[in-house]
Amino acid sequence: MSTEATRLQRFQALLAGKADLAYIPICTDLDYLAGIPRDIPNFGVTLHPGGWLEGAWLTPTHSPVLALPRMTAEYGGRGASQGIEVRVLGDFDDPTTLVRDILKSFKLPARPRVAVSDKAEAESLVHLQQILPDAIFVSATQILRELRTVKSPAEIATMKEAGRMTEAAFAEVLKKLKFGMTELDVIAEVDYQMKRQGSLGATFTTSLYNSGPNHPLLMGKRLESWKRVLEPPVSVLFDFGASHQGLCYDFGRTVSFGEPSAEQVKVHRLIMESQRAGIAALKAGAATCEQVDHAARQYLVDAGYGQYFRHRLGHGIGWDVHEPPFLTKGDTTVVQEGMMFTIEPSIFQATGPSARVEDVIVARPGGGEPLTKGFQDLFVVDH
Repeated sequence: MSTEATRLQRFQALLAGKADLAYIPICTDLDYLAGIPRDIPNFGVTLHPGGWLEGAWLTPTHSPVLALPRMTAEYGGRGASQGIEVRVLGDFDDPTTLVRDILKSFKLPARPRVAVSDKAEAESLVHLQQILPDAIFVSATQILRELRTVKSPAEIATMKEAGRMTEAAFAEVLKKLKFGMTELDVIAEVDYQMKRQGSLGATFTTSLYNSGPNHPLLMGKRLESWKRVLEPPVSVLFDFGASHQGLCYDFGRTVSFGEPSAEQVKVHRLIMESQRAGIAALKAGAATCEQVDHAARQYLVDAGYGQYFRHRLGHGIGWDVHEPPFLTKGDTTVVQEGMMFTIEPSIFQATGPSARVEDVIVARPGGGEPLTKGFQDLFVVDH
């Protein structure tokens, strides 16, 4: 039995007693359950007739039926999905009729509980409520969390390969760095190199967080920041990750354009030591998420840089870039073996030296197991 078939069976067992029907559109949840891959996302929405029904429909006892508009089935390459019944909606067919026909075979109760993925479109829910006006909706994603939070050895191995691709891309990028590049030049090179390594592409928008006396930290204004020329002295902070077989990597390192100042060397050393403290604290069965955050954060607080560590220590990661639980104050989840987190301390200063590091770490009884370990020293661009 395939991994996906096993996951489907386990999900259907969890569904029993919680929902009578589940609707899972093409998204992370369906990729995890049935191996139906996601594609590179679009900035704008691409609409197909009847697109609201696109996805898998299943019950605790009935195998999934994958409903697809013709354009998704043919042009999107989803019509050849193996081991799953596919129903294709013609361009001029009525999607409501097709969904009613699928649901009729499920023999639902009068007031069904319907589990819907968190990534479903509101349009799908509006149409589904018209078809099932007495339905009660629950989150299918929350039910799936029971399966997704702790990763299998196979998932960890796949994520390790995603990390290898990510580090290999970074190694190539470092060879290209030089004074006078724009931030966009660097970002475009990162994205290109990840694809050269065999990745479908970035798991999130590749970002740089750069600061220096003549290069103020600028966040959330990409069309402004991308144009800026990198001339020393400036701290260049990378944040990116490669996708691989449905899993998402997240990685960060710091580069100094120009000979680093004493403070640049210091802040880089501090964030690396803070990360090591967080990794050591990631002890399965012996620590909560907020305790891991505290172990790494306190190190920077004691060094006088606590105010510049502006975000949580890390987040769960796997099929999505950000998954619960989170390494942050207030998250009392006990860390379990096989959970994967980012550990990503940083020091962000508006115009002073900044630094960040980020790796994916697997929780183990004796502390965290990093999946990437390269580039521990501050890299300096000198020309």
